[in-house]
Amino acid sequence: MRPHSIVVALCLFTIPVAAAELPPRKPGLWELKMNFARNAPPQVMQQCTDASTDKLMHSTSGNSGAPENCSKRDISTSGNQTVIDSVCTVSGKTMISHTVVTGSFDSAYVMNITTKSDGPLAPGEMSELSMTLQGKWLGPCAADQKPGDMIMPGGMKINVIDMQRRMPGGAGGPPAPLRT
Repeated sequence: MRPHSIVVALCLFTIPVAAAELPPRKPGLWELKMNFARNAPPQVMQQCTDASTDKLMHSTSGNSGAPENCSKRDISTSGNQTVIDSVCTVSGKTMISHTVVTGSFDSAYVMNITTKSDGPLAPGEMSELSMTLQGKWLGPCAADQKPGDMIMPGGMKINVIDMQRRMPGGAGGPPAPLRT
């Protein structure tokens, strides 16, 4: 899987599953740094968000984290740490995820995510993934950004809300064109 594909897949599936019960992030521009356990260089991107966009991205409707797709979803919080364990079905495969989240959604947080499936979700994909996601609030979004905009590694701009709308069972509404 290409690095951009991994980042997009994680943003649209893994992170919403993990973040479904977490508080919303502070509106503005966030730097997201993903480190994978397999010695790949970190993937760094920026995301513009507001309260409604963050809520929509973390919504479980229409994605792999929807309650009807999960046989287990245990969430425990103690202080500034939340632990989420889930067993969900994605594309006919069982996915077991363990996520530990620490920090503040007003300034900086860290998510340690381990996901295993009983087989690759698509040809050429991995069936096990460990990653650390570090989120850091940078300030207000740039003048040319709208909520949901992500600046991917290499500078490509996409809007994750538009991408969710394009997916079956996505956020609804007509698909918007991808912007680069």
